[in-house]
Amino acid sequence: MALDPRDLLRPLKPQSEPAPLGGTRAERIQRVQIGLIGIGAMVLLLGLADIVTERAQQTQADAVPEAAPTTEPTQAPKPRDPLADAGVVPELSGDPTPSPSSSATQATQDVPLPNTDVPLE
Repeated sequence: MALDPRDLLRPLKPQSEPAPLGGTRAERIQRVQIGLIGIGAMVLLLGLADIVTERAQQTQADAVPEAAPTTEPTQAPKPRDPLADAGVVPELSGDPTPSPSSSATQATQDVPLPNTDVPLE
């Protein structure tokens, strides 16, 4: 039996047709399943968001507006100055009262007014 070189170049099996652009039937079914699962997940997510929103609105409506305090109001303690407590700075009164200084008014009266008629050099 002699080997024919043409037999070596010929394919053994006939070439199968390439898969169509849509893929095989199993691939198409898998894509449809994934799409349906995605749509179902979005519907469930929107339903959960609606439930949470509705529950928050119901809680807000049932809440007592501006509830009264449960304790008696007390006066706030006077704020303390830690530097004055430590002795670093002198303790100042809480309400400063400005007092006009006689030396400040006297100092402004001692200063002569500038002469505006003199030309600038």
